[in-house]
Amino acid sequence: MSTVAMPTPDAGIIARKDQIVAALAAVLPDDAVIFDPEETRAYECDALTAYRCPPLAVVLPRTTEEVAAAMRICHDMRVPVIPRGAGTSLAGGALPTADSVVIGTMRLREILEIDTDNRFIRVQTGVTNLSVSAELEPLGFFYAPDPSSQLACTIAGNIGMNSGGAHCLKYGVTTNNLLGVRIVMADGEIVDLGGPTLGTGGLDILGLICGSEGQLGIVTEATLRILPRPEGARPMLIGFDSAEVAGECVARIIRSGLIPVAIEYMDDVCLRAVESFARAGYPDCPAVLIVEVEGSAQEIADQTARIRAIADELNPVEFRASRNEDESLAIWKGRKSAFGAMGRLGDYLCLDGTVPVSKLPHTLRRIGELSREHGLEVANVFHAGDGNMHPLILFNANKPGDLERAEAFGADILRLCVDVGGCLTGEHGVGIEKRDLMTSQYSAVDMAIQLEIKSALDPCWLLNPAKVFPLEVSQPHRERAASC
Repeated sequence: MSTVAMPTPDAGIIARKDQIVAALAAVLPDDAVIFDPEETRAYECDALTAYRCPPLAVVLPRTTEEVAAAMRICHDMRVPVIPRGAGTSLAGGALPTADSVVIGTMRLREILEIDTDNRFIRVQTGVTNLSVSAELEPLGFFYAPDPSSQLACTIAGNIGMNSGGAHCLKYGVTTNNLLGVRIVMADGEIVDLGGPTLGTGGLDILGLICGSEGQLGIVTEATLRILPRPEGARPMLIGFDSAEVAGECVARIIRSGLIPVAIEYMDDVCLRAVESFARAGYPDCPAVLIVEVEGSAQEIADQTARIRAIADELNPVEFRASRNEDESLAIWKGRKSAFGAMGRLGDYLCLDGTVPVSKLPHTLRRIGELSREHGLEVANVFHAGDGNMHPLILFNANKPGDLERAEAFGADILRLCVDVGGCLTGEHGVGIEKRDLMTSQYSAVDMAIQLEIKSALDPCWLLNPAKVFPLEVSQPHRERAASC
């Protein structure tokens, strides 16, 4: 297994594997339970592939009722459960333990209801992010959150990690576009929260569920806010001769009161990889911004002129506004393929700390200094408009000690994000990657409140164990839960 500290697997549960599998098979369809070691290996990790552990078994339900049946079995037999969407988590959020059962949502693929009059779509949460907008496109609507992995990632994972994407600057992240959920709790109870309208009364439990990383239940259905497609959109490509100046341009655009639909950043390391891979026609310079505006033709022209004036004050290397759909696709092509292109350079860790936009120039400069201190190259590609950074730390996974160096470098970057007034994660979640850094952001009182909420909704601590909370902090709660 991984070198990440995890609780010792319960040998008693592992010894009861046949009994647990038989109990699950008794209430689920024949093809819903996977327990052969060669087949469960496919679920041994998520996109944080440095850490792996095959689970005891995997359950792939097709309905909420099947999820609930599996959860009741696991609760009654005190078996840990790992909720899993598409496995695109970059923080180890779906890493199993050897004594756990993975419950995946990828077979929950139905579009249940579309209501354009009231602007919502209701789906099962195994539906991919991109397919939601594809379903809406003929109707003139779209779903705003658009993570880079939207081709593969599912709504379940988006809710678990409160995902965003390039266009979250204007439209918000998942929590701003989530109206309601159907969730299966730790004991198998099915609960409906929220609904098709905004502002339902009572406590905001829905807001608590979104971003909870599978700690509180498994979301099987979601009601999502949908929006009319804009009349038009135009991206701009702006090149600068330094990362700090590009960061300053972002800060000035935001200070001006303009709200572009997206502001994306790529540095020279990323640009070289992207240009070699995608041939997007980007300029050869230290930093590039992609700024997109939308609206009527007049609104687009006005916003473009204002952004051009702001950029000109900082002497850009190049300013290129799209003139047609082909040019728009070319500008976005490189950014959309950035993470895949970077993989051609070698192994990398992808972080996602968030900083105030005004701190971008300082943060980028300091990341460069840390890169030299740790002796590892870093590429920066991120959602600059809301300060959601994605430093990509390059390392050699086959070189002993290199992964540990990269993780130490990453920890320094994330602590830097907190120190300048930001936070540990913007959309990837905490998982195991940032678990031991939680005390850098939260006080003992903050952590205690979070732990009590977890214990209230999952008294036996069976859901996604060993994630989010530092093990030494959660140990008293896990010990109490052992006797439940």
